[in-house]
Amino acid sequence: MNFKDVISMAAATFSAYKLRSGLTILGIVIGNASVIVMVGIGQGAQTFVSREIEGLGPNILSVTPGSVEAQRASFNVPNTLVLSDAEAIAEQIPSIRGSAPEYNQRGVISAGNLSSNLTIVGTSSEFPLVRRFDLGRGRFFSELDMQRANQVVVLGARLANRLLEGKQPVGQQVRLDGVSFEVIGVLAEKGSNIVGLDYDEAALIPLQTMASRLAGNISPLGIELSYVVFSIKDEQSMRAAQFQITNLLRLRHRIVSEDDFTVRSQKDLLELTGTVTGALTALLASIAGISLLVGGLGVMNIMLVSVSERTQEIGLRKAIGASRRDILFQFTLEAILMSASGGIIGALLGMSGAIVIGWATPFQPEISSGIVVLSIAVSGSIGLVFGTVPARRAANLEPIDALRIGV
Repeated sequence: MNFKDVISMAAATFSAYKLRSGLTILGIVIGNASVIVMVGIGQGAQTFVSREIEGLGPNILSVTPGSVEAQRASFNVPNTLVLSDAEAIAEQIPSIRGSAPEYNQRGVISAGNLSSNLTIVGTSSEFPLVRRFDLGRGRFFSELDMQRANQVVVLGARLANRLLEGKQPVGQQVRLDGVSFEVIGVLAEKGSNIVGLDYDEAALIPLQTMASRLAGNISPLGIELSYVVFSIKDEQSMRAAQFQITNLLRLRHRIVSEDDFTVRSQKDLLELTGTVTGALTALLASIAGISLLVGGLGVMNIMLVSVSERTQEIGLRKAIGASRRDILFQFTLEAILMSASGGIIGALLGMSGAIVIGWATPFQPEISSGIVVLSIAVSGSIGLVFGTVPARRAANLEPIDALRIGV
């Protein structure tokens, strides 16, 4: 028996049992589509996070209070970082180009009869330069505003549009936790940021104003900070700057054992998020892979039923000269074709689903040709593995027994 004959017989079998074959293939289709969509989402997330981190600006170092272990163990990390630390680093380390200290807290903003919950950000006048933010309207607060603790605020783009309802925002009065502020500017819209808070929905005020008028977070050591971001002059200075910042803070905090702060570079953040999103992708693919396994069990079940129903056919073919190898090859190939066709349909549905997700959301799943080819190959392999048992059972039938059973 040649290969063409086997293919023709397999096609005839599929045509004779359309509903059963279709339902069997459906399990492979769902499993394959799930794998492609899940892996695409994971890879898209990895690219998206990397782009967001790179969007923080080139040659960035961030300093946060608490050691890495303390940050992992608790959300309430002791605030061991103060403004004087940031000022000392900016003054004493020559490769520092700019610094943007921040203290963030939740609050309520109101204008007229409208109000909204938001994050209030106390920061410095260097924030737009260091964090690479543009202004859509007005100006950012100056060093003089910082020194005088002026009650001025710069609003995120979406917050300004929603709160002021189309009014010219610059010059308007708003209240932050009941304290009156003048709007002097609006940030250009940048989009939500999964790396940190969404500045399009935040209000930025001078750090000194935050400490004296809202937070009251002046400790004996100075104004507390949530974190500080430093921009470094060039990439070659990054490693040295990270080392110098660590040593300077250890001296200032009189540390002899575990650090009470964490210094991270952009590269560190990329590696960290790459590890997390890689694990997420593997988890999603594993969950979706279970669907493929279930589909494979369905293929084996249907092929076993098929062997039982076609016992007489197998007996006749053996009686007229078909070998054990021919029967084994036929049923194995039927299982492979069934699984592979389900894999191809599933791949097409998975790619279509990823495109729909990309259209409907700002998130863009990524589908590589390698993943598509691999998923189809895995589907065919599932047919080979799970089709072996039914095929061997069919091949081992004796012609006389098969004809007797079929009568």
